[in-house]
Amino acid sequence: MGQTGVAVLGPIPRDTIITHRGESVQKYGCAIYTAAALASLGGEELDVQLVSHVRKADRDGICSVFDGYANVDTTHVRDDEDKGDIITLTYLDQNRREETQTGFMNPILPADIDPLLGSKAFVFVPITDFEVPLETLKHIKAHTDAPIVFDAHGPTVCCSKFGKRHHKFWVDRDRWMPYIDLLKMNLEEARCCWFAEEVDLDSLADSEEIDRAQLPLFAKDCLSKGVRAVYVTLDEEGCAVFYHGENGEMVETIVPRVVVEDVVDTTGCGDSFAGGLAFGYLHTGDFVKAAQYGNYAGAMRCTSIELDIYGTFEEAEQRLNETYG
Repeated sequence: MGQTGVAVLGPIPRDTIITHRGESVQKYGCAIYTAAALASLGGEELDVQLVSHVRKADRDGICSVFDGYANVDTTHVRDDEDKGDIITLTYLDQNRREETQTGFMNPILPADIDPLLGSKAFVFVPITDFEVPLETLKHIKAHTDAPIVFDAHGPTVCCSKFGKRHHKFWVDRDRWMPYIDLLKMNLEEARCCWFAEEVDLDSLADSEEIDRAQLPLFAKDCLSKGVRAVYVTLDEEGCAVFYHGENGEMVETIVPRVVVEDVVDTTGCGDSFAGGLAFGYLHTGDFVKAAQYGNYAGAMRCTSIELDIYGTFEEAEQRLNETYG
């Protein structure tokens, strides 16, 4: 792959996590996982620039997380405004959780991107709708052809005045599509991205997830508006990948999951998937193989509460060969 710089952009919340087993854990999250996954898989061949706005009280702790990662640059983790995300996650089971947010970072703006416009890829992992404005993506596309990997978690989540985090419709989705290359989401987020001119509230009550039969229609619409590949994670079933084939027709592929024996903590699995996805695409240039690396990173994440869980590139390759042949 050669020496490559990848920018990871998003919040680094101070998380309090109550696991489905009743354990309480405090740690930093979100972009931390994405950067660690990329750095672990890339090794000496890849540099990771982490970009975020955090609280002054948290910056040293955040930077110390990467003491063992020589290829992660935390220079662009800024505490100038002393604002950062603070979130409590209470798991009801392995996947369902209640979320409360009481601290808020400053948005990542074009000025934060300017020193990194030479990056080979940009990976955005926002978790709330205010953290990355559309103007930032437009700024990147105006100055570089580097691919943008974007997690739909951010624009499909908002925070109430009581601190409760809720899903919301990504109403202006079409304005974003021309500036996103690889769009990643889960089934709940896909439900927030695909809706009729007039929403049937009764149908919303039936399921929090998109109807699987609607996924190809949704993906086709995204691809028609400029996205190069759409990734929808399917929990235990793996990931659905949609992209245009050589004949211009949409291709749909289900990439099975990487199986793990014991699920300890699913916090950060989506962020890890985004890191593995970005690495896989840079390494192979193949949309489907990129999803395999995403599945691997997400699977490794849920096996431990520790950060150093992704393994080396060689270990990842062995696991992928065992899973996908």
